[in-house]
Amino acid sequence: MKLSPHRNPQTGEHTGSALPPSSSSARPVALTRSLTIVALVLLTLGFGASHAHAQAWSLTKAQRQAYLHYYAPVILQRADGNNGKQGRDWITNFDFDQDGDFSNNRVNWLNIHNYVNASASGSGAYSNWRIRPTVYTSLIEYMDGSSKSLVLFYHVYHASDKDGNDIHDWERVEIVVRGVTGTPGGGGEYVNHVTATMHGEQLIRRPYDTGGLNFMQTATGKHILFWAADENDWDAGSDPYGYHAHALWHVKTPYSTIASRMNTSAEAEVNLHYASDNNVHYVFVPEGSQSAVDAWGAQPLSYATASGLASYVDNGTEVPWYSTKRITYELQDVADITPTHWAGSQWYIHWLTNNYRYILLESPILNEAGQPEVSAGMQLFYLRSRDIGKSDGVGADAAVLDKKPIWGTYSAELNSEIPWSQDEFGGFEGLGYDSYGRTRGAASGYYDSHNSYWWQHDFFVHSGEITSDQTNYEAGIWLVGAWYTAAYGGFDGRWVQLFDDRPGYEPAPSPTPTPTPCSETSAQECEMNGGTWNSTNCTCKALCSGCEIP
Repeated sequence: MKLSPHRNPQTGEHTGSALPPSSSSARPVALTRSLTIVALVLLTLGFGASHAHAQAWSLTKAQRQAYLHYYAPVILQRADGNNGKQGRDWITNFDFDQDGDFSNNRVNWLNIHNYVNASASGSGAYSNWRIRPTVYTSLIEYMDGSSKSLVLFYHVYHASDKDGNDIHDWERVEIVVRGVTGTPGGGGEYVNHVTATMHGEQLIRRPYDTGGLNFMQTATGKHILFWAADENDWDAGSDPYGYHAHALWHVKTPYSTIASRMNTSAEAEVNLHYASDNNVHYVFVPEGSQSAVDAWGAQPLSYATASGLASYVDNGTEVPWYSTKRITYELQDVADITPTHWAGSQWYIHWLTNNYRYILLESPILNEAGQPEVSAGMQLFYLRSRDIGKSDGVGADAAVLDKKPIWGTYSAELNSEIPWSQDEFGGFEGLGYDSYGRTRGAASGYYDSHNSYWWQHDFFVHSGEITSDQTNYEAGIWLVGAWYTAAYGGFDGRWVQLFDDRPGYEPAPSPTPTPTPCSETSAQECEMNGGTWNSTNCTCKALCSGCEIP
């Protein structure tokens, strides 16, 4: 990732943030894995080296990009955009303000309404900003016997959260695809399960669950539908928990129903599996799926289009579907952000030492050109968010590398368990066993990594089975040995940058579509029935809320 030039370098000194040990004597020392250990580990998986090589094959870079585009989610977002908060619920990117400093993202994002107003007036203020709604992705590819599977990650980024009081909000979607052929959506390929982050819980859904999985299926993609809350914090006195702070929920309303209403005056709302009539103000659509973009009429967000693509209403205001703001988002890489945490970089601009992890890198972290940005070996990463708007400078949370989902070590839940039960997996600590009785150290060969450091290619793949009543066990597998190598048909995309950064990129406004003439008879019929005709989108607003006069 190429950051904008940093304009105000920081000293790197943080009150109350003692540096972790960094000398070679204080660092954890990895065990040397012998060929015997690797062979034993491979045998426990059920195949020897010759069998693995015979069955292995790999996707190309273009195919990996294509899979991430094909399965990228469509996000139906509720907004709270009144009272000077227009644009606050937009998805954005880490360097939207183009200053190369993540620590001021929350403070600057609270001025997003000024960006919107400047866009409307054409004053030129804030024209250097690049909002570029971005979902940060990665892809894990591995062989499951003679079949190939993928784990696709989508991290939705908001610069502020919880009434603007928290910095760097990440919401995550994980999609496990089986029977991969190399052509997205090809014969025999299927989605095994989809998991989404709802604050501290990882809620999973499978095709056979009641209501199943709800996709927008197009010629260019199969897009799981999610509803996202606005940025407001939880009002414990009046609201149920979980429908706040950009939390993601699976949409229950079938896409066919949404498609029949998306350009009408029907109220823009969807049902979730545990809540009904949830307002929708924004629709974020992956730009890499042209059929989805066309179906929604989604537009890229830029300085020229910002004022027309902002919601100005509060979260309780119902709007017709035709007036929802449809915005495209781009895909970038989680690996774009990872090097900024590295102790060998200018980490102190963005992060604090309150949270840190040692990671044993088997191979370097590569940029889009295949050049290393972080060297191989035992490396230290600082992970606590830095927030210059806080008196102590400490941000609300730790970064992705300190989160369980990026390592697969979460406890999968079918339903929310508030208050949460203590069914922790204990993956980092070496307590978590997979369906074959393996810990992560047994799978990697690095037994001394338990509760000490991550090996770069540690990852637990959930099977989709729910085991939420058990501690230190999840149904699934620790990926074993050299699974990530081309020789075994694997690829660990958490450490590789697949998508062009396009530094400074500002999307051109979409051409204004030629309006389709409205039927004169439809307008006359609308007026005869007491409705209000809208000639812009050829719809009739009835007197009763949400009714549609034919």
